[in-house]
Amino acid sequence: MAATTKTARKARPVSAPGADVLAVLRDRIASQELAPGSKLREHDLADEFNVSRARIRDVFSTLEQRGLIERIPNRGAVVMRLEPKQVFEIYDVREVLEGVAVRRATENSPPGSWSGMLEKFGDRAEAMIRAGELETYAELINTFRREIINHCDSPILTSMLDSLFERTGFLVRRLILVPGRALEGLQEHRGVLTAMNEGRADDAERLKRTNIRNARECFRRYQKLVL
Repeated sequence: MAATTKTARKARPVSAPGADVLAVLRDRIASQELAPGSKLREHDLADEFNVSRARIRDVFSTLEQRGLIERIPNRGAVVMRLEPKQVFEIYDVREVLEGVAVRRATENSPPGSWSGMLEKFGDRAEAMIRAGELETYAELINTFRREIINHCDSPILTSMLDSLFERTGFLVRRLILVPGRALEGLQEHRGVLTAMNEGRADDAERLKRTNIRNARECFRRYQKLVL
């Protein structure tokens, strides 16, 4: 049964007054702390964040515009469920946009700039995976993505990619549970980072697009497990 916001909140501290309601809810949805189908209750959230219900309704409007929730008559606000067709479409768009972001980030960075990140994807990352520390590895992937976005220096790309990551962030955590996928993805990320670190922007873009295509194929094969 899908968890409601009231039930989920019992497992975590109450948010501090003045917290950014939109940012917190976006993070909870992206991480699947609020899973697809979860109800968002205005009065519970207004109490938690110490804001008016009108403020919560404004946040709901923004989340709905970003495709993260839907408002259903007689049910209220519910976290959006992604259908397989939508996921495939998102992967197609991600392949293009993330490829461009990687190329721009490489072009904007002197050779050698990515050596620290490349080291993080070395033996320690492989040890994480083999030890089953997949949540830690997922956070490393997210850190790499944030660094790419920061270095690509494109507000338009940043906005578009942030929207896509919010909707599919949970897929990373699900896909790395597929046997063998985490280690395959690690090798792919090492290839991307090596090209970036050597200043080979075109190769970095090509390798990143291959990484996304492989993730898409993994989803195609295991979509019943992932969704």
